[in-house]
Amino acid sequence: MYILEAHASDVWQMPSNLRDNVVFASPKSYGERETVATSCVRKLNIDFPALVDTFDNRVEQVYTAWPDRLYLVDRQGRIAYKSGPGPFGLRPAQLRAALQRQF
Repeated sequence: MYILEAHASDVWQMPSNLRDNVVFASPKSYGERETVATSCVRKLNIDFPALVDTFDNRVEQVYTAWPDRLYLVDRQGRIAYKSGPGPFGLRPAQLRAALQRQF
């Protein structure tokens, strides 16, 4: 889920954003947010479906998605795994284990 821009160029910038060429100003509309999300997915070679949060950041608020988090939602719509806050709390091996428990 793409939520509000984490390191907008009009707020502050991380060296990794510059290196990865993902430098964007804060979107001013939902359409701009979709454009930025699409660019990030493409430039960062993200290989899984990405959805865009509403402009009022409803998903981010409900799931405490800020900062980055990894979630696994099971077939019944329940959260089967929630990572710690990123980037340091992101543990792909834990997510992999949760996936294996689901399938």
